[in-house]
Amino acid sequence: MAQKRKVRRFYDYSLLFVVIFLTGFGLVMLYSASSYSAFMEHHGDAMFYLKRQAIFSVIGIVGMLVVSKVLDYHLLQRFNMPIYFVSGIFVILTAIIGLSSHGSTRWLRIGGINFQPSELMKIGVIVMLSSRIVRNGNNANKKNNIIYCLAVGLLPAAFIGLSNLSTGIIIAGITVAMIFIVCRNYVVFAALGGLVGICYIYAYQIAQFCNKFNLLKDYQCKRIFAWKDPASFEDATFQTLQGLYAIGSGGIFGKGLGESVQKFLMPEAQNDMIFTIICEELGLFGAVSLVILYLIIISRMLEIAWNAPDMFGSLLVFGIMCHISLQVILNIAVATNSIPNTGITLPFISYGGTSLILLLLEIGVCLCVSNRTVLER
Repeated sequence: MAQKRKVRRFYDYSLLFVVIFLTGFGLVMLYSASSYSAFMEHHGDAMFYLKRQAIFSVIGIVGMLVVSKVLDYHLLQRFNMPIYFVSGIFVILTAIIGLSSHGSTRWLRIGGINFQPSELMKIGVIVMLSSRIVRNGNNANKKNNIIYCLAVGLLPAAFIGLSNLSTGIIIAGITVAMIFIVCRNYVVFAALGGLVGICYIYAYQIAQFCNKFNLLKDYQCKRIFAWKDPASFEDATFQTLQGLYAIGSGGIFGKGLGESVQKFLMPEAQNDMIFTIICEELGLFGAVSLVILYLIIISRMLEIAWNAPDMFGSLLVFGIMCHISLQVILNIAVATNSIPNTGITLPFISYGGTSLILLLLEIGVCLCVSNRTVLER
């Protein structure tokens, strides 16, 4: 009797190792960027942010490994509605009883722990859209189904965008990208692309209109005004200008690890503007190397999505890839003053527990999908 061959499954160790390396690199750069401000703000504890981020990293990496090996990602499809609506309830609670910081309400405190429900909403939208598109099947291109999918993503994006514009933009971008890959009507997406281009070119005039009719908050309009006319808004562009000085002074190979000067002047250098500190300390070489690491992660996700055992797994990985890609692009664009300062973290690098843990769990989902890919029987 012929012996049955053991099923061999794929597991993307390349993605795993690059993400772990990037998380470790993020801890090094976080300490370099935050040691001075931590020492001044937290009673001489220069490692305050590093210790907290290290705990978040361990929790996230353990969660990533558990999810990748134990979770059946089809459970996400089964519970897509509860995941989506629970995320939405948390977002609404944040708007009502959330904690305010820097002019926006983004945090919810439950059981003594602060977290950002908007980060959870990104996952909720990805899971909900993936499930809905699979359910639609050959009817995914019907007008009603496209409108429904757009509503799933754009409604929470618009609501979140009132207090957290950057996260709203990312959720909207994920929604449009996921619908784009199943929709055959490219005229609509060309029109959307043209609209985005017009908004980018005439951002100053649009901000003036929104400011006149109170369609955006004062700080949001001010950021757009400051982006287009930095000389007139020196207080609003201080962080951005310090970031540009950091990038310009880094040269090809940088000043050396820990030798940044601008981190002593830049507010919260460990958060949204940490890319500028990387440029200053490691130079163009370090910045390009970091971008290459992100490109490797994106390429591995594309490979997993392409070879996923089913449509739901493929869409799930594609949505997560869009999330990480958009966040990297927007963060670097803000750091280089290509777009207004929107306050968005650099994946796996910037300080922030909610963002880091959920990003690592998303990578765990991608690895879970890869682990379901059968190599041979």
